[in-house]
Amino acid sequence: MGAPLAEFPDAAWEKLVNVNLAGVFRLTVALLDALRAAGSEQDPARVINIGSIAGLRVTSLENYAYSSTKAAVHMLTRHLAGHLTGDNVTVNAIAPGYFESKMSAFVFNDPDTKRELEASIPMGRVGTTSDIAGVVQFLSSRAGAYLTGVVLPLDGGVVDCA
Repeated sequence: MGAPLAEFPDAAWEKLVNVNLAGVFRLTVALLDALRAAGSEQDPARVINIGSIAGLRVTSLENYAYSSTKAAVHMLTRHLAGHLTGDNVTVNAIAPGYFESKMSAFVFNDPDTKRELEASIPMGRVGTTSDIAGVVQFLSSRAGAYLTGVVLPLDGGVVDCA
């Protein structure tokens, strides 16, 4: 969805707002009754949103809509957390960094670009499915029951150490 600023298509903007932001909001609202019924004071129901480090920092990529909607997901997470905590529902977000995906294939298909990316990550590697699964398990488990309103960068140190 990258395009020069003056040429960024309205349809791309609207698509990303609908998928990345409105979809998160509408799904949470649709599940409110089930979430409220499932939660208790000691073991609240969980909402885990997926943001991005692109929503935490400006990058050189022309990803205006993507990064803006992910930043909005982070703020929505905080708003919902404050609103739903009294209903025994926690709301947190994971902000993944660089993971291999269809969206990032252009990076991973070029060995030189991949090496440059890995060299820019303090931990020296991109994330794996096990990394993200572990964070989801933590936030979903009793160990994560006392966290709410958190946006957790899962990025090998890109945001906080680079």
